[in-house]
Amino acid sequence: MKTDRYIRYDKEFDARYEYTGNDLGVTCNKEGTIFKVWCPLADGVTLHLYTADNSGLYQTHGLIPGEKGTWTWETTECLHGMYYDYTVYRDGEATTTADPYAVACGCNGVRSMVVDLSRTNPEGFLEEKAPALQTENVLYELHIKDFSYDADSGVPKEYRGKYKAFTVQGTNGSYPTCVEHLKNLGITHVHLLPAYDFGSVDEAGDDSQFNWGYDPLNYNVPEGSYATDPHDGTVRIREFKEMVQALHKNGIRVVMDVVYNHTYAPDSWLERMVPGYYNRRKPDGTYANGSCCGSDIAAGRAMVDNYIVDSVLYWAKEYHIDGFRFDLMGLLTVELMNRIRKELDAVYGKGEKILYGEPWRADESPMEEGTRPVLKENVSYLDDGIAVFCDATRDVIKGHVFYEEEPGFVNGGTGLEEKVLDAANGWVGSSLTTEGFAPRSCSQVVNYTSAHDNFTLWDKLVITMHEGTGKNNEYCEDAAVPCDEKVFETRFEDVVRANKLAALMYFTFQGHIFLQAGEEFGRTKLGDSNSFRSAPTENMLRWHQTVEYADLLSYYQGLIRLRKKLPGLYDKSASAKERITNRTIHGEGVVSFQVDNGSDKREPYERLFITYNASDSEAHLPLPEGEWVVLVDDTDADCEKTVTFVEKVAETGSMADRKFAVPALSGMILAKIS
Repeated sequence: MKTDRYIRYDKEFDARYEYTGNDLGVTCNKEGTIFKVWCPLADGVTLHLYTADNSGLYQTHGLIPGEKGTWTWETTECLHGMYYDYTVYRDGEATTTADPYAVACGCNGVRSMVVDLSRTNPEGFLEEKAPALQTENVLYELHIKDFSYDADSGVPKEYRGKYKAFTVQGTNGSYPTCVEHLKNLGITHVHLLPAYDFGSVDEAGDDSQFNWGYDPLNYNVPEGSYATDPHDGTVRIREFKEMVQALHKNGIRVVMDVVYNHTYAPDSWLERMVPGYYNRRKPDGTYANGSCCGSDIAAGRAMVDNYIVDSVLYWAKEYHIDGFRFDLMGLLTVELMNRIRKELDAVYGKGEKILYGEPWRADESPMEEGTRPVLKENVSYLDDGIAVFCDATRDVIKGHVFYEEEPGFVNGGTGLEEKVLDAANGWVGSSLTTEGFAPRSCSQVVNYTSAHDNFTLWDKLVITMHEGTGKNNEYCEDAAVPCDEKVFETRFEDVVRANKLAALMYFTFQGHIFLQAGEEFGRTKLGDSNSFRSAPTENMLRWHQTVEYADLLSYYQGLIRLRKKLPGLYDKSASAKERITNRTIHGEGVVSFQVDNGSDKREPYERLFITYNASDSEAHLPLPEGEWVVLVDDTDADCEKTVTFVEKVAETGSMADRKFAVPALSGMILAKIS
């Protein structure tokens, strides 16, 4: 297809050709099969049918033009299991393309597949439901191959790195792994890195391939490399549903990482169908590149927005997906995201499906007139039910993600005390408002310290706390990682303490809680800060570390349990910020604040006293009047210990003189019980 033959978009085009039906793609059941595409300005469209994803041509049929630029062909025959593609004729040129609205495909997604979706449901799938929402959502970011690739996972070899790994009940090992580990950990949602059909892995290739999957090819089809058979398009659908069903059965909801901001390549199925419409272009006709992938999606146009909304609703309905994480939301629009929130709420109930994403983009991109990009400075325009990742929280805790040796509060950073206290209530009304980030409530904030991007929390702490592991040292000739990779597999006790303090901090900040898989047991990627296509052996979860870092794992388990019990922390209302009082900086690296923990029902702890000590010395802090217990200290979380005072109460009886000790590089939660 010639790149200079494309539609010059304007609002009039949408007014003339917007199609609002929900039947694009293929409808297949026992009564017959209907093919329907949106392809305005085409001179003709031909359907090609194949008996397999790699077979020769079986039949061809010309589609009939219809309303609003649609083309249709239908038959009374159920064509379930047939494969197909189209040829689009325009201005004397013929372009072959798969169906951008397809819900099934063959190996590597180059041929679409006809499927009667009712035949892909595992037993009991139509009746199964997500577990009830808990008082707090704890989001756990997980890559499907990472999850079970390690032989120590106990998953049968043929299921490792596959959807089926989630269906394995028990792994016959001496310690919990995989889904059993997730249940014991207490997380509420698994956030799956992209699991739609992406283009960066050869589905027919060997199992050593790896990619995070931020390369969308077929938006409405599961990825084939995670299926036991990538050639039969029904297998990936059924096994994806089995994965969701298994997680739901184990009390865990499922969030899907979606990438509607760009396509795998500029020459996508969408662009082949309607060149110049779905992909955003600059005034000179070149592709916009705010995604750094050369193929930004033109959010803000009627059929683009309809496509994205329909896709989200499809995954929610057909696969029982419980939430969506949006990649590079800065290339999408506030108007689109608010519409998605509204439409999901209308079908499933307010807030039933969680929505969050990245409020940034890689570069500038020309947005449609009258729209706002979902950037940090526009968060206040978003519905309260849409949250964004808070890089300010991440960086104040552990340091800048792009300057690897720059520390944060827990690993040697200085002058951060005020920002730490601002982070405690989700930055609502904080100094960050002068930088354009002004969330209306903590419900719009996702607190985290690590995700798939950049260093794991463990690796960042090792680099900043131990010399000989950063960029100021010699590197191997063929890899941008320190030569001594084994250092990241060393258990450093000071790093363990810093890790615990980092976790305590974001688990006691108001807002949503998000963690990267394996963070709870010192996950390392051997110093690789950009492992998007590194070996699976580098990316995988090393399950033996759950034993080596059992104390760290236990600490996370306790924080998760405790978070669900403390309304002063899990409150997401606009007034939640008012619960935090008595913000105090006691000295360099030492802060505290108090939290009103009351609610409509009687709570065992009416007030919380939370403190973080990132200094290298024990801190002695005064405790307000009343009877208090320790809920978290430097070794245990979700405990109930007696407070040990280091100074006696004055002879006058004043309670202001009693102080308790906070060990160096640790934090504490104390609760008032009377």
